[in-house]
Amino acid sequence: MSESARILVVDDERSMQEFLEILFRREGYEVTTAGDVASGLLCLENDEFDLVICDMQMPDRSGIDVLHAVRDGMLDTVVIMITAYASTESAIAAMKEGAYDYITKPFKVDEIKLVVEKALEKKVLSRENRLLRTQLRGQVRHRSIVGNSGVMQRVFELVGQVADTKTNVLIAGESGTGKELVARAIHDQSERSEKPLVAVNCGAIPENLLESELFGHVRGAFTGAVQSKEGLFESADGGTIFLDEVGELSLALQVKLLRAIQDKTIRRVGDTQDRRVDVRILSATNRRLEDEIAAGRFREDLYYRLNVIQVTLPALRERVDDIPLLVHHFIEKYAAELSKQIDGMSEEALDRLTRYAFPGNVRELENVVERAVALCRGGLIDADLLPPTVLEPTGTAATSARIPAEGVDLEALVNDYERSLLLEALEMSGGVKKRAAQLLGISFRSFRYRLEKLGLDEPDASS
Repeated sequence: MSESARILVVDDERSMQEFLEILFRREGYEVTTAGDVASGLLCLENDEFDLVICDMQMPDRSGIDVLHAVRDGMLDTVVIMITAYASTESAIAAMKEGAYDYITKPFKVDEIKLVVEKALEKKVLSRENRLLRTQLRGQVRHRSIVGNSGVMQRVFELVGQVADTKTNVLIAGESGTGKELVARAIHDQSERSEKPLVAVNCGAIPENLLESELFGHVRGAFTGAVQSKEGLFESADGGTIFLDEVGELSLALQVKLLRAIQDKTIRRVGDTQDRRVDVRILSATNRRLEDEIAAGRFREDLYYRLNVIQVTLPALRERVDDIPLLVHHFIEKYAAELSKQIDGMSEEALDRLTRYAFPGNVRELENVVERAVALCRGGLIDADLLPPTVLEPTGTAATSARIPAEGVDLEALVNDYERSLLLEALEMSGGVKKRAAQLLGISFRSFRYRLEKLGLDEPDASS
């Protein structure tokens, strides 16, 4: 460790403060002292330290409170506890809660110097390993996120900046723009990459089951709860949880999510005990949450907790220059999966794709290319292998419509157009309703409602 390492000593005995300050200043370290827990916490709040040496028992509060402040604040600081009891259980408990080591009074000078030296070496090694992981991932970064356009380069740069922070990130963008891929890139480049990334689609799980999925339940909590179950927050402990379509959460669940963020604890359904979890939250939405707040459907305080940093993904129509690159990527992917020799795509077909608006964004483009690869018998993919939606887009006709002199039935026209889009999305998704909803940028529940409204919701096994 550099000799400029900064040490905070928290001890209510003035003689111990002075002794440790003199000892470690002679070793070349910068030393700050505090005479009680409150002063120590204030130092941590206002300054940065590489290491804290803290007495276990002090008149105002326990030294464990200092340890908790370091841990809960996710500070990159090593903590060593000092205790007057040779075999105290509280010192061992402190190590279980994240302290690097503990030393018993009276201690030898060489002993505490060695412990501090090794603690600071560990800190440097952890930092170097983290930097190395980031650099290595940077060389192969975003393998699944393809794009050379200026807007995507700015997204890549922001992902790199936020990945190794500890703050929550809100990923915004239309459906199909690749929000989950960005979440995975952030997690993979973070110091939590060795821990789980747990993804949950808040719009795909029935509301009455979502609380149990997120927070777990105890046996007997409700009918059918024959045994206790760990929730997704507990599964992600130490890692990252990705809440896709977070705008679909009910207000009641928003309250519980807010509590989990603020207190870093969750409570299983039917339980009376809180459980501590260390989880970074990445969330995504294709809605304008500001509008949801104004409409009273989303809590403003939760919004600010989730949206500490925002990454906004552009629609595919805003990055047309990336379409040839994406097409090449998807052709390679699906040609390999289907064991086909595909040389590429004809200029005419590529031109059709670059002139199409892609309401379903990159997900729709991937679906189009997968379909073309499946139908292609080899060689180049020609325009005739593209779907009718691309070859004969309906958008132009719809926007150029004129009202005849005798008037129109607006509701019938809107219903007809909505019906055609729903059926088209179902055709593109192979009848899978969840995928069709994603193509249209709406939730699964909203998609089902529209099908029922228009009399299209026939029983099938494709939902």
